Amino acid sequence: MSGLSVRNLNKSYGALRVTHDLSLDIHPGELHAIIGPNGAGKTTLITQLSGQSPSDSGEILFDGRDIMRLSMPERVHLGLARSFQITSILPKFTVLENVALAVQAKDGSSFRFFRAVAQEARLNARAMEFLAQVSLDQSADLPASALSHGDHRRLELAMALASEPKLLLLDEPLAGTGGQDAEALVDLLAAQKGRITIVLIEHDMGAVFSLADRISVLVYGEIIATGTPEEIRNNAAVRAAYLGDEEAEEIPC
Repeated sequence: MSGLSVRNLNKSYGALRVTHDLSLDIHPGELHAIIGPNGAGKTTLITQLSGQSPSDSGEILFDGRDIMRLSMPERVHLGLARSFQITSILPKFTVLENVALAVQAKDGSSFRFFRAVAQEARLNARAMEFLAQVSLDQSADLPASALSHGDHRRLELAMALASEPKLLLLDEPLAGTGGQDAEALVDLLAAQKGRITIVLIEHDMGAVFSLADRISVLVYGEIIATGTPEEIRNNAAVRAAYLGDEEAEEIPC
């Protein structure tokens, strides 16, 4: 398990300032949620942390190492992975093949022979372990295109776990789910708590407040508060800036 330390992070697109002198500490092993209104800069922050978007200035330390100038693949190699809003699922491949390819990528193998990976017992065995973690092992031989939306999200999680991350960035994993699918995903995320460090962006406040060890509130590109769910729920500045609107009605008391 690994921690992340962000100091004075900045990102602008022309005159639009998206993150501004943002500082944040993610403790090893915690599930840390980042919430905020639409346009607050949450997804931009995730792209900065993952390396998808370069930051204008600041510092990102992962396991005490400065990773600001590292590419996204280099950060993945170190154990920092992102999932959900960017998906690499191949719909014509089976559920097992998709996860086996993720295991292969972790091993640094070539992708020149996609189909050959399905014949490799070691890769398949490892892939089945990750599918079992998300209760998709019984669907291993189905094409990914045949999965329901909820199972599709489970497959994305299995592929993310197959990269064996030390820290996992989850960008709205519950988006488009509801009912039993959402409940199942919450249970799966809860099962990962304490096993890896997780940074979660999610609009479902019920899920956030039930899962998070700590929550940071991002408003106009700045963190205005960080604390336990109870501390955030009772923070007057947070309620005034964000939780005082209709979003507050979603928070369980």
